[in-house]
Amino acid sequence: MLTVVALKTLVIWVCILVLAVANGALRESVLIPGIGTPAALVLSGLLLSILIIGVAYLSFPWLRISGPVQLLGVGLGWLALTVVFEFSFGFWQGKSWPELLEAYTFKDGNIWPVVLAATVLAPYIAARLRSWA
Repeated sequence: MLTVVALKTLVIWVCILVLAVANGALRESVLIPGIGTPAALVLSGLLLSILIIGVAYLSFPWLRISGPVQLLGVGLGWLALTVVFEFSFGFWQGKSWPELLEAYTFKDGNIWPVVLAATVLAPYIAARLRSWA
């Protein structure tokens, strides 16, 4: 059975997922045609990182956690959900392992690893911004 914190963590991650999908739509429909793929990937990755930290910041009073172990646990939980989603969605689209793993490189402006680092660190950063950690 999910604990209250785990359930809240999942709800917050779903909000992050919605923002990530919207960010991807913005990247594909506006940024890439306007500024090209490498610049669009960098800008989109930075925007998504900021959005994730912003969601963590706004949700922290509701989540009610503190302490490095809980902060790390939430961040790692979000990371695990994100990676499982990415690989599941990619396989569903018929992508191969090499295609999926290419996102984890810095090729052609892709900064997905930075977004993943922001995902893990977002709870800690949010706590620091709120002076809770």
